Amino acid sequence: MNYEINMENDIAIIRLYGELDHHEAEKIRTDISKTILKGKLHTIIWNLERLNFMDSSGVGLILGRMRELNAVNGQTIILNPSNTMKKIFQFSGLSKYVMEGKEEEAILYARGIVNG
Repeated sequence: MNYEINMENDIAIIRLYGELDHHEAEKIRTDISKTILKGKLHTIIWNLERLNFMDSSGVGLILGRMRELNAVNGQTIILNPSNTMKKIFQFSGLSKYVMEGKEEEAILYARGIVNG
């Protein structure tokens, strides 16, 4: 499992690759929580386009960061999950945060720019 965290001003784009399990979720949690606690982050875009597998710790990772962002009125976008992951997000109540498209579109959406 590999991941990248790129900052675009107050937006973090987290790209996940391969398989996300408990061990990897813990590493990502540590990295992103530090950034949230610094108060410089308003939105997290989770790009799951290249993620092949995610267990319940992945859902917990996303939910936990959502709670941290709520403290600063932040938002979460789950970008391009697989069909299986969409079902998981639906059952966990996160389907309203799922979006299909490009990262650039998600960034514009996060900034309130809907039609370019």
